[in-house]
Amino acid sequence: MGTKLLLCDCAGSQPLNSDKIGSACEMDCSKVFTALCTRELEAAAAEIQQGDTIIACGQEQEVFQALAEELNVDAPGFVDLRDRAGWSDEGADAAPKMAALAAEALLPQSVTPSLDVYSEGTCLIIGPGDVAFALAEKLAVTLAVTVLVTDEAAPFTRAFDVVRGRIKSLDGALGGFTMRLDAFQQLEPGGRGAFMWTDARDRAQSGCDIVLDLTGDTPLVHAPAKREGYLRADPKDPLSVERLAFEAAQLVGAFEKPLYVRMEETLCAHSRAEQVACTNCLDICPTGAIKPAGEHVEIDPMICAGCGECAAVCPSTAITYEDPPISALLSRMHILARTYRRAGGAAPRLLVHNAHGAEMIRMAARFGRGLPADVIPLELSVISGFGHAEMLAALAHGFARVDVLLSPTTERDALDRELALAQAIAGANALGLLDEADPDALSDVLYAQDVPQPLADPVLPLGNRRQIARLAAQALNPKAEAPLALPENAPYGAIAVNTDACTLCLSCVSLCPSGALIDNPDKPQLNFQQDACLQCGLCKGICPEDAIALVPQLDLSDAALSQQVLNEEEPFACVECGALFGVKSTVERIMEKLAGTHPMFASSDKARMIQMCDNCRVNAQFKQEDNPFQSNPKPRVVTTEDYFSKRKDH
Repeated sequence: MGTKLLLCDCAGSQPLNSDKIGSACEMDCSKVFTALCTRELEAAAAEIQQGDTIIACGQEQEVFQALAEELNVDAPGFVDLRDRAGWSDEGADAAPKMAALAAEALLPQSVTPSLDVYSEGTCLIIGPGDVAFALAEKLAVTLAVTVLVTDEAAPFTRAFDVVRGRIKSLDGALGGFTMRLDAFQQLEPGGRGAFMWTDARDRAQSGCDIVLDLTGDTPLVHAPAKREGYLRADPKDPLSVERLAFEAAQLVGAFEKPLYVRMEETLCAHSRAEQVACTNCLDICPTGAIKPAGEHVEIDPMICAGCGECAAVCPSTAITYEDPPISALLSRMHILARTYRRAGGAAPRLLVHNAHGAEMIRMAARFGRGLPADVIPLELSVISGFGHAEMLAALAHGFARVDVLLSPTTERDALDRELALAQAIAGANALGLLDEADPDALSDVLYAQDVPQPLADPVLPLGNRRQIARLAAQALNPKAEAPLALPENAPYGAIAVNTDACTLCLSCVSLCPSGALIDNPDKPQLNFQQDACLQCGLCKGICPEDAIALVPQLDLSDAALSQQVLNEEEPFACVECGALFGVKSTVERIMEKLAGTHPMFASSDKARMIQMCDNCRVNAQFKQEDNPFQSNPKPRVVTTEDYFSKRKDH
């Protein structure tokens, strides 16, 4: 027996076509109930007891979960068809979308890797004494509190520790904050009268699990709202301070920290030989979780808040997002588009949103026009990492248009950049960002959109993000003959070499992090494979002749997958043995500048060594009178006869 979908028209407020939904998503459907969460709850209990059920209701999940707990059976799954499809001006035509949403609910949920974080409740409160001391007294019962007082106030109790100082740096997150302090002073509790302080000292170090910032000043960390364990409140707002106390008391124990991104150091194009190249992730990370670590970068999983922007802009796929991984996201988009078409739909649109967008959709459905019947919502935990590869993949799957619904807290830097790149490849009419705060305005925009035609033959792009983007771009541009021009800083492109300036020193080849630049061991030649180029700019920065320029573009032809010669010259033949070495023009240029003028090459014999290969040059130097490799003559071995001769002489 397969999974069964329990349908309810919610007091007759939405039309449901159980036959069409069931056949398209290959799931058994129940009869259409009317009040499954109230009058027909016994019928729901009977269905739940049979196991493997999905209830088409998002509003009353708690009712059905409590029912399953009472029956001592596994809780059912849920899919919201009403708010996302049924309650709509076009609800009567929403059967294909309902089938697509039901089919998506059958997909297994991906598991995000995580690590354990332990907080023992060591708490640092920073702020003026009048507010900090009062808060410390409340928290000292449950937490190990230290107050870093920022004014001249002194405590009247020893229920908690008090210090003075100036924080120079604060790093870490919940369970692992570290800090450096200058002008550090500790309380001296002995003696009569007011407490005294120790002498101030600099470069003190300490650590804690939780930081409560009551300074009302500039935050001590990047993106403070995203830093777990770092809590802020306005010291002039008593309600905000009380809320802070409640939140801090909950931060004791063991927690699971999701590992949002995965780093493959060998693919990173940050730098080579101390020459900095790609800094995309460093420039865009809002929390400061990414730092240079030699030739690659490293990501602090405790500071990472999981926005996904770094993965979106990483040109080499060294950083990949894991919540969910791109393979799981592609599966969801594929099943949505495929099931929609199987149910009779023609040109679906995809609306990517987060929890804020889900609430807007519910409000638009309950009080307004709802979503159009061809707009399929796709909810993600975060949308800021939905990059050009994902946008293009959605179009390749058969969606006519892809829109990302922004929320007030969405990080936009990567989205704006990735949208421009995706539009350069797929066209401006097929992609967009929606920045609507009103549910009715959102509905109006979606109903008024001009819907382009989707791909007649959708494809299933697979692989890493670069491979997905290329396969999708080829499907979307089947007649492209010339490379597609891309915006500046795009991760795809060619390089232009000024052959008049290039000396074929091959410094660019030795440092290229992706292997896009290749030499030829048999002759002076610079080769290039465009598909591998990351446009990191390392070759341009290292070239001593400034002979290299970046050309952002996407060549969809097979030529981009093979090596192309950018520059080559005739090799020089050794004047002694005839072996080919070096570059003829370079050797001739050196001869012209050095022969007869430089003291080391004043004579014709010495100048001739410039025209020799390595082996012949070494041999020639050994034969010269001023051989730099020559040592003192080897002393003669003393024999027995030498000793006898010496004795006869005496």
